[in-house]
Amino acid sequence: MSCNTCSSDINTLPKGCKSNGSCTTGGCEKLSVFDWLANMTLPAGQKPVNVVEVRFKNGRKHFYRNVDNLQIAIGDIVAVEGNPGHDIGTVSLTGELIKIQLKKKGIDINSEEIKKIYRKATQKDIDIWKAAREKEYDTQYRGREIISRLGLKMKLSDVEYQGDGNKATFYYTADERVDFRQLIRDLASAFKIRVEMKQVGLRQEAARLGGVGSCGRELCCSTWLTDLRKVNTSAARYQQLSLNPQKLAGQCGKLKCCLNYELDTYLDALTGFPKQDTVLKTEKGDGVFVKMDIFKELLWYTYKENRTKWYKLTVDQVKEIIETNKNGEKVPSLEDYESDLIEEAKVDFENVVGQDSLTRFDVPKRKKKRRSKNRNRKNTNQNSNQKSNHNQKKKKRKPANKGTNNKKNA
Repeated sequence: MSCNTCSSDINTLPKGCKSNGSCTTGGCEKLSVFDWLANMTLPAGQKPVNVVEVRFKNGRKHFYRNVDNLQIAIGDIVAVEGNPGHDIGTVSLTGELIKIQLKKKGIDINSEEIKKIYRKATQKDIDIWKAAREKEYDTQYRGREIISRLGLKMKLSDVEYQGDGNKATFYYTADERVDFRQLIRDLASAFKIRVEMKQVGLRQEAARLGGVGSCGRELCCSTWLTDLRKVNTSAARYQQLSLNPQKLAGQCGKLKCCLNYELDTYLDALTGFPKQDTVLKTEKGDGVFVKMDIFKELLWYTYKENRTKWYKLTVDQVKEIIETNKNGEKVPSLEDYESDLIEEAKVDFENVVGQDSLTRFDVPKRKKKRRSKNRNRKNTNQNSNQKSNHNQKKKKRKPANKGTNNKKNA
């Protein structure tokens, strides 16, 4: 299946299967697609799709046309049309599922933009490809030195060589527009290659490089997420999260994509809640909103002039107070509604399988400690008593020994 010991070195090359990026098991692949149509046969008279998906470095994928009808399977290394020259990549998807992927990317299957496959890669092609990939880290390091020397406000995040080694793509991020005409001349003269500069966003940079998020799992953008949508701070507000940029920001420096995952559920739950800026008018004073528990349908209000205590109310109670205020009347106080609140008994965990409690280590067991201390004291007392008795016996024996010695001397 996949590599069990896949890890990456400083060049972002997988070391688990020792294939250095040409892993045929799919374990080193990012944004992989499961071919659930692989075992299905085509209807009679239908020709197979002559377009395949080819994967390159860091999950970059493109579609190529199999003009010569080569026998290509997933995991084969092929030489494809480049600009200029040829590039080397690994086939990641074939068959009828290609049509769905083309539709997702908005590409027509008969489009002329789809380039063609030259051949299956020979051993010479693979050797040149691996030699070119080994130069990527040094090229990136020297490229950053050239950028710092020119004083350009840009960050060089990654370098990718073409399969034939005649061209390199430099991926960079920048906040403003950068004039890199002199940079291209310096890079071309330093490395004797054709240079292509490609600007990527911060989210795309994190997706290319990969990493582990604060949840302990690999980044979603580098493993399965293909639609990088915009995330606003309103998503955190709707979910009642504290607007702490250190906790809400991901490795790209922007808001985490996972803030959008449960946003629709929170928006549906908030449809029945009153607005937070609504003031509850009572005879004791005006009540203002403090916080809410969305899924328990509870709200906390406090008096505007006296904020020492918060009063817990349900959504129905708040709506009742608002309707009373619309009729020009005031309710007596918030305390009366809080006292009417009936809380359901919480069902605790029932141990039906004979398992131990999950919180068994939370509360310290003081009784056992005291017993152990008392036992230690008793043991020390017993040991001291035994030592004292033993010493007393020795003292009693000593004079008898002295007498016998005197008699022998006499």
